Amino acid sequence: MSAKANPNYDKLEPIIKTLPDKPGIYQYFDDQGKIIYIGKAKNLKKRVASYFTKSHDHSGKIRVMVKKIADIRFMIVDTETDALLLENNLIKKYQPRYNVMLKDDKTYPWICIKNEPFPRVFSTRNIIKDGSEYYGPYASVHMMNTLLDLIRQLYQLRTCTYDLKEENIRKGKFKVCLEYHLGNCKGPCEGLQTEDDYKQTIDHIRNIIKGNLGVVIKEFKAIMMDYAEKMEFEKAQRIKVKLDTLNRFQSKSTVVSPKIDNVDVFSFIESEKGGYVNFLKVVNGAIIQTHTIELRKKLEEKPAELLALAITEFRQRYNSDSKEILVPFKPDGISSDTLTITIPQRGDKKHLQDLSQRNAKYFKMEREKRRELVDPDRHKKRILQKLQDDLGLKEPPVRMECFDNSNFQGDYPVSAMVHFKNAKPLKKEYRHYNIKTVEGPNDYASMEEVVYRRYKRLLDEDKPLPQLIVIDGGKGQLSSSYNTLKKLGLDKKIAIIGIAKRLEEIYKPGDPVPVYLDKTSESLKVIQHMRDEAHRFGITHHRKRLEKGTIKTGLTEIKGIGKNTATELLSEFKSLKRIKKASKEELASAIGPAKAKLVFEHFQSENA
Repeated sequence: MSAKANPNYDKLEPIIKTLPDKPGIYQYFDDQGKIIYIGKAKNLKKRVASYFTKSHDHSGKIRVMVKKIADIRFMIVDTETDALLLENNLIKKYQPRYNVMLKDDKTYPWICIKNEPFPRVFSTRNIIKDGSEYYGPYASVHMMNTLLDLIRQLYQLRTCTYDLKEENIRKGKFKVCLEYHLGNCKGPCEGLQTEDDYKQTIDHIRNIIKGNLGVVIKEFKAIMMDYAEKMEFEKAQRIKVKLDTLNRFQSKSTVVSPKIDNVDVFSFIESEKGGYVNFLKVVNGAIIQTHTIELRKKLEEKPAELLALAITEFRQRYNSDSKEILVPFKPDGISSDTLTITIPQRGDKKHLQDLSQRNAKYFKMEREKRRELVDPDRHKKRILQKLQDDLGLKEPPVRMECFDNSNFQGDYPVSAMVHFKNAKPLKKEYRHYNIKTVEGPNDYASMEEVVYRRYKRLLDEDKPLPQLIVIDGGKGQLSSSYNTLKKLGLDKKIAIIGIAKRLEEIYKPGDPVPVYLDKTSESLKVIQHMRDEAHRFGITHHRKRLEKGTIKTGLTEIKGIGKNTATELLSEFKSLKRIKKASKEELASAIGPAKAKLVFEHFQSENA
């Protein structure tokens, strides 16, 4: 079956293409919105795509299932093991038609630190709420047993089921067993080990199980080196194997925590038009539901309002009665004596919050990429619409041009014009202008000249006009440019604004009050980009003209004066006019008496 054989493939293709290259679970829905299959993957994008690109390798039943897929949802996790655990929970919850039916008693093992004097440490598949600590679950029994084996080699723990209360030990009710004589237990049953010493061992074990493996690795390396020094290489190799296994081991599942019972987890990612909220439902320590929605602002709702709306919707939709919710910030308007609102800062709850946040982030990225695939022009349309709204324009500014003047102490005035199309530079339309009709430093007159030359030529050649002109300068330059447009009859056809550098104020013709755009606004960033690009383009041209007109023709023609000396003179005196008027002593202070004599005599002979 080809991918196109699925009647919904056109809708599914953007989803498949924007799936993350991350481990996680995926869910297939039919056209009735019912889950028909739940799967796990080390790489979500590759796994889901394989159902549509390798259909000839699939059985008839899978091909039938693929034809029924109308929607795809996913959730990312940290590891493939976490994906396996989450898949197990969700299959039990929804029992999709095309999944293998899992029995309710199918459970994964945990490591238990028993709530008792001199606690035992052992594996179990049954969680009893008696104050004991449970860590896991472990999808790999081998890895869990490896960890327990390592703990037993490092620490001497009791394995008996004696009730080791202080009173029983004091009365001498128990005798040490074979484990004591083998060196595997320190004999707390006869009072040969204090409870404080045993608790210290348990603290070490607790840290190891949580993933703080530095102490274990350090001790095992020491043991391995000790065996090697004693020439006991077989024992050293066995320790090395354990050490390598430990380095690969992830001791704690990130999907489930037995300490977290019946909570709802929410996260929020803001977008320009609203936000995305992810929901995780945790019951008896396991994630059983996950969903992400997008919220669109109708007015100017704040993130706290949007989050509150989403929380209410999710709790009603899933009939949640949890007494605690985990949120990234306090939602607006949600309060109850029976509901605890927690903003986690660390630990297992913070880990769940971070997991929810990552899923909201990926959902946002996937949704926006999908929109780009469906409508490649969406991004530019949004920016142009934003510019139109922020600047009050009659139409989107598809073509924009920005002007900037430059001169050197009044000499060699030039102007630069940059052209943006769809909010991006179009460099083939950039233009340089050498000022022809203006004497001395006069920015207003220079701006009038280049604006007139630019748009007179466009009119004469019947070329497209821009929708917006940006003038790098304040009200003076803007007024001069606007008057020029009036002369050309373009004042009603082209919008024009000025941007003042100091406070990034936006001026409009005839309006003394500037417009202040939000500093993070995309509109302001586009205008700033144009202004900076015009400045860069103009400075580059001005430097070349300055070098050619001043240094090369005015100074380097003097025999014995090179480019470096000419540059030093210009740096000191700022202009060629001042160099010509300088005394021999003033020149000598800048470039030395010998070269000063050459320059002074050259200009004296010119004046003679």
